[in-house]
Amino acid sequence: MSDRYAVFGNPVSHSKSPAIHAAFAAACNQDLAYEAILAPQDGFADCVRAFVAGGGCGANVTLPFKREACRLATRLTPRARLAGAVNTLSFDAPEWLGDNTDGAGLLRDLTHNLGCPIAGMRVLLLGAGGAARGVLGPLLDAGPRRLVIANRTEASAHELAVRMRSGGEVSGCSYPQLAGQSFDLLINATSASLAGASLPLPNGLFAPGSLAYDMMYGEQETPFLRLAGSRGAARLADGLGMLVEQAAEAFRLWRGVRPATASVMAMLRSGDRQTGSR
Repeated sequence: MSDRYAVFGNPVSHSKSPAIHAAFAAACNQDLAYEAILAPQDGFADCVRAFVAGGGCGANVTLPFKREACRLATRLTPRARLAGAVNTLSFDAPEWLGDNTDGAGLLRDLTHNLGCPIAGMRVLLLGAGGAARGVLGPLLDAGPRRLVIANRTEASAHELAVRMRSGGEVSGCSYPQLAGQSFDLLINATSASLAGASLPLPNGLFAPGSLAYDMMYGEQETPFLRLAGSRGAARLADGLGMLVEQAAEAFRLWRGVRPATASVMAMLRSGDRQTGSR
């Protein structure tokens, strides 16, 4: 019987993770089955337990369960502990290991696929939820000149900035407080694009030559990327590359081999894609 893996989320029908991991398994000669599981908003833990009881070896976790997955894990990797959010679980009874591969996936996409070095850049991270928490530590490790976290709720942005302050120059603010500032790299880590919503951002944020990056992806340009293009961003990128790169990191953790990603990204770019985050 093939080893069982899954992605848990709500919603999750849009997920490309089953196709990604099937391609990885074929390329790396690994015998595994991977499925998408819709977990009730109030039943995530029970769903995961049932999956493990049925022989599940590992799981990815997407919105809105990353912080709950962090609490479920019996042991956390340092990057998951720092993030306070888990997107990858490995089950080896009685241990449930929680990790977070989002930051590694984002950095790989930015630096390797998009040729965007972070060192010395002015970086704006939009959002203060699980997605933002998962990438903040690796972004700071990459050495930006400064990093600003902006969120609808100012207190959440400040709390996250204080939590991460030992990692570098980082501050938090509300969206209106961004007025008068400009950035070289702007990353949307909110879920606004899933709802087709735009963010209330002031004008002037996009510096000449700036890259606008939406961690969500879709068949059509996301609202954030449309806004960025209309306000002078020089380059636009969605989160499909991050999706594939973080999946490759999770696959490496589970199977001990890191698959190549370029052909999988090309496969997904050529197919129909609904808006999603995993």
